Amino acid sequence: MPDLKSIFADIPTTLPDELVEVLAATSTVRIERIVSLGHASPEGFWYDQEADEWVLLLRGGARLRFEGDDHSVAMKPGDCLQIPAHRRHRVEWTDPGEPTIWLAVHY
Repeated sequence: MPDLKSIFADIPTTLPDELVEVLAATSTVRIERIVSLGHASPEGFWYDQEADEWVLLLRGGARLRFEGDDHSVAMKPGDCLQIPAHRRHRVEWTDPGEPTIWLAVHY
């Protein structure tokens, strides 16, 4: 029988750093659970990833900014977003009052 797990289980009560866990991976796909608690990208830092990413916000709240855009994208539970490879972006804010749980698929 497969090992049944919950995406909402084992959330640490304190997170000095954002938690990134690889849930499954192949040579072309990586699925991650990311847990943030008030974390944001460092000032001036932009993600510039080699692969496309699809991200789903499961719990909490977040704001993302894309390079060249005047406004950030507010995300709430259930919101998902496609981020093409090399589309520079950053996490501007995550909810400091509750864990923000993301499901990220890199492909």
